[in-house]
Amino acid sequence: MTSSHGKEHSKFRFRFGCSNKSCGKKNCDWSIPSPSDCDWFAVRHPRIRFLFLIMDWGSDLWDQHDVIERHTQSGLDLLDRYVKFVKDRAEIEQNYAKQLRNLSKKYSRRGIKEDQDTKLTNQQAFQEVLNELNEYAGQREQLSESMTLSICVELSRNLQELRLERKNCLCEVKKAQQNLETSFKQLEISKKRFEKEWKEAEKANQQTEKVQQDINSTKADVDKAKQHAHARVHIADESKNEYASQLQRYNKDQNSLYHSEIPSVFKKLQELEERRIRLLAGGYVQFSETEKNILPNINKCLDSIISTGRKIDEKQDTLALIEQYRSGAAPPADVEFEDYSQGVKPAASDSAPHLPKVRIKQLFKKNKVTSPDKNMPSLVEDFSRLPPDQRRRRLQDKMDDIQKELQRETEQSEALKKMKGVYEQNSQLGDPSSLQPQITQTAHNIARLRGELSKYQVQLTEAGGETLQFSPASSEYIAVLSESSVSPSDNIYECGFDEDFDVDVPIGQCKALYDFDGSSEGAVSMQVGEQLSLMDEDQGDGWVRVQRANGDVGYVPASYIKII
Repeated sequence: MTSSHGKEHSKFRFRFGCSNKSCGKKNCDWSIPSPSDCDWFAVRHPRIRFLFLIMDWGSDLWDQHDVIERHTQSGLDLLDRYVKFVKDRAEIEQNYAKQLRNLSKKYSRRGIKEDQDTKLTNQQAFQEVLNELNEYAGQREQLSESMTLSICVELSRNLQELRLERKNCLCEVKKAQQNLETSFKQLEISKKRFEKEWKEAEKANQQTEKVQQDINSTKADVDKAKQHAHARVHIADESKNEYASQLQRYNKDQNSLYHSEIPSVFKKLQELEERRIRLLAGGYVQFSETEKNILPNINKCLDSIISTGRKIDEKQDTLALIEQYRSGAAPPADVEFEDYSQGVKPAASDSAPHLPKVRIKQLFKKNKVTSPDKNMPSLVEDFSRLPPDQRRRRLQDKMDDIQKELQRETEQSEALKKMKGVYEQNSQLGDPSSLQPQITQTAHNIARLRGELSKYQVQLTEAGGETLQFSPASSEYIAVLSESSVSPSDNIYECGFDEDFDVDVPIGQCKALYDFDGSSEGAVSMQVGEQLSLMDEDQGDGWVRVQRANGDVGYVPASYIKII
């Protein structure tokens, strides 16, 4: 800033005058200049009168071309650096999300059947924590994507536009300066020519005077010298006029360059710089707002984890272990003292249960459940090795699953039959025969499920549990409580479930397409057109097990029969 009566500001150049009459400075109070001179704005104040002049690059930095060029380039470089910074931040978020997903996948135990069967709240809660962590990783990925799209892509596009616009503006200035330099060169040429021709004219005039003063010169010599001097003066006048014209043209070009073209271009560069600053400021704001927008979802994930931790019930978990592994067996009785000193072994009491010598080892052995073959869907799982309570529970769970699947197949069969009836009434809607394969397959599935359910019912009855009876007329299952066939005196430590309770139930009907002799071991013969009961489906080996009307059961080629 300058003195108290004439100051300059970084944004405005202004002057003010004190309106106090006791100031004593006559030039302190002055009027507003004409608008044609410059753009001034007056601000009235009871004590001070301000006159503001808006500054711009075109009028105040007309001679700082290099400074403006460096400054605008530095601004674009800063914008480019910010874009790269946001890209790196987005990449960090992406890698962070990837690491979180890998962490969640590493500690997730969904594929282990023991964990699926276990219904402990603390284990389920940990899986929910991992799920929420996976969701949290998704929010970080969304943040990375939002930063890339809303900031990097947008600013990169604007950066290219700003660079192109700046380049065009600088080219305009450079072109205008080159035009002015060309005009100046022409001015110099015309000036030198004028100087040369004027010297020649003066020399011709001096030669004419010399000829006139020479007494030996004839009139012809004098006239010739005068004509030559006159011609040289005429040429000098023409060069003078050309020089004056070129000077006027150069001054016009110079005024146009420094008062019109350069201010106009520099003003465009100023607007470009202001637009760049606004974009950069908006990028800073967007950088924060993008992350703030996902904070509610992140907080939701964290709140879910807190809620999951608070829902854990330690009492329920300890009781669930009892429910899952309770065998229902009574502890072994005391071993009786056998007195060999008497020489005679005491007779064993009839009422005392006979316990094997390995009863203690068997008590603490881990029970193994034989898993069914994946290629045999109709094979019933064997739970006979489990303790009674666990056996009944597993059988009941298995039957519940079969009932749900049977219910779905029954509903699907009813829907297919209704659709077939609609097709039969209106053939334009569809071909009824196209639904027959699905109806047949559904009927086979229902028969297979009923067969499996019947087998599990037998096992559950022998285990002393509930029996589910199926009523074909009502298509409902009625639970009937049966009495336990296991007496208290039964030996529960021995494998007493070795009897085969497997009952073959047909899962469908089929018809023989060709004759088959059944000469190989395990096969059964059949005649073309013979109707057979389908016992087991093809397991991928090309054979099916069937039963003839006379009761013979065996295998026949799957391609030799047709399911009906």
